Amino acid sequence: MATDEEVLAATRRWLEEAVIGLNLCPFAKSVYVKDQVRLVVSRARHVDGFLDDLDRELALLKTTPADEVDTTLLIHPTLFPDFFVFNDFLNVADEVLQEHELEGVVQIAPFHPDFVFEGEPEGDMSHFTNRSPYPTLHLIREESLGKAIDSFGDTDVIFERNIDVLRKLGPEGWRRLLTAN
Repeated sequence: MATDEEVLAATRRWLEEAVIGLNLCPFAKSVYVKDQVRLVVSRARHVDGFLDDLDRELALLKTTPADEVDTTLLIHPTLFPDFFVFNDFLNVADEVLQEHELEGVVQIAPFHPDFVFEGEPEGDMSHFTNRSPYPTLHLIREESLGKAIDSFGDTDVIFERNIDVLRKLGPEGWRRLLTAN
């Protein structure tokens, strides 16, 4: 089992090389270089414990200014090995947002090593837009996201561009990107 340090190192590498390096999210670099991205490894042994971790992170976002913590990646290296179980868990995570009265304030974006978009061919590189080293919930402040989108313009081009970049990179290029020293 990977240590917290190894999980964080792999996640940082993914952020730096894929998300920022390939510009998969044009909004990520500005908050990352300002050290406003919080990375948290959960070691909860059960879903209930992970929900407690999610509660804590949402409460922190609710009470902490965005210029200190703009976004959080809540990572669990072992609890969700199956993507479809993780995907189903997102419904529960959305209910937690409601309980915290954070609908419209925070949104949750899912990332998983085996992420798949429904209706896309199994081996298509489009899935890699949401593939991360470990199952991860990205807790995003909607106000910050809105500002970034407003300054960017047509965001529809982002997804299309990402798929093109990832298809050109291919599975072997992706593997090298995340494992090269």
